[in-house]
Amino acid sequence: MKIILVLLSLAILGGCSMRDIATMDEPTVQVNDLSDIDHDGVIVARERCNETALGATIDNYGCGKIKPINERQELKILFANDSYYIDPQYYPQVEVIASFMQKFPNTQAVIEGHCSKTGSHQHNQVLSQNRANAVSSLLAERFGIDSGRLSAVGYSFDRPIDPTHTASAHKINRRVIAELTGDDTTADMKWHIYTVDEEVK
Repeated sequence: MKIILVLLSLAILGGCSMRDIATMDEPTVQVNDLSDIDHDGVIVARERCNETALGATIDNYGCGKIKPINERQELKILFANDSYYIDPQYYPQVEVIASFMQKFPNTQAVIEGHCSKTGSHQHNQVLSQNRANAVSSLLAERFGIDSGRLSAVGYSFDRPIDPTHTASAHKINRRVIAELTGDDTTADMKWHIYTVDEEVK
């Protein structure tokens, strides 16, 4: 009786194992694309950002980090009273904004014009707008920034730095501010054994 049970058990196990063996007539079908076209370590099946910079830090989907930019930069341009003329000595101040926008091509700039509290509100509204327009035009015409990335707005004397009515207050209230917004899409590179620190100059 024991011999019969052993033989039956072997027959059952043998039948199961035969069913589990794949035959050469049934090739494995590759469902997902496992290639890595941009060599960032993420297969095509997971890739959401193609053409990643080689060596950049990425997430699980092959996308780099995007950091928001929100900068307010006061331009050290001192306008004469009732004037929107930009003296060439202040061009380097405008060039700082242009260089920033060239470095980060996804940024836009809002140029704000401000006035001192001398004269009527309406007159200073026009004057502050002209000051903002003058800086915006300089960025576009002299420094090659696309005018579509620039806008200008005048605030008359509604936003003074110094609300007093002294000569020094009027002087510092006649100013222009650039508000820069956008995304920093510069590739954040991974550290590797050949990475060296840049010398501080």
